[in-house]
Amino acid sequence: METFLLVLATLFPVVNPPGAALIFLSMTQNASVKERRSLARRVALNAFFVMIGSLLMGAFILNIYGISVPILRLAGGLIVAAAGWKLLNEGPQNRADVEHADTRYVSQAFYPLTMPLTTGPGTIAVMISLGLSRSGYSVYSIDLRFIVASLLAALVIALTIYVCFAYSHRVERLLGRGGTDIVVRLSAFILFCIGIQIIWSGASDLIGSITHPVNLTN
Repeated sequence: METFLLVLATLFPVVNPPGAALIFLSMTQNASVKERRSLARRVALNAFFVMIGSLLMGAFILNIYGISVPILRLAGGLIVAAAGWKLLNEGPQNRADVEHADTRYVSQAFYPLTMPLTTGPGTIAVMISLGLSRSGYSVYSIDLRFIVASLLAALVIALTIYVCFAYSHRVERLLGRGGTDIVVRLSAFILFCIGIQIIWSGASDLIGSITHPVNLTN
């Protein structure tokens, strides 16, 4: 239970399903309620596998390619910040033009709706960090209780994503088009700030590794 609550509390503010739901709504304004719920189901399922895959295989894949966690955070932060900046500068008229386009939302279920907008590089970095910080956790030594608790936490996050995304249209009914646009802009700004924060975290770790190198002689 302690591990479950730890993973859940760590993931929720990073994934932020309610905030991501507003961005999801802005990107699917021309979809019907049925299409939006079907898409929300796909995004939630993709997000679950991204979280679990990052936890179980993330460190192993990074070791294969020689990529460090700070570099992952830095690159991921750039992607998230770019997505937030693009959405922040996308005017209402541009989004209205999308309503008349024949958009295939299924092709957008993984990119960009799952990655990087819902469970992007920030979430991946968090899951990898959780796995690496677990005492005794490695590719060859797996704490079964930790894995089960993390699976349950990821499942709860995925269910929350589905509920928030599938019923995001109620926000538009409540706030109206103008109010929804304001909230979407605020959410886009928050997404941009999250990207900058991830960049800063990665850059701080890189700077720290230069100014305080590990003494291998000890």
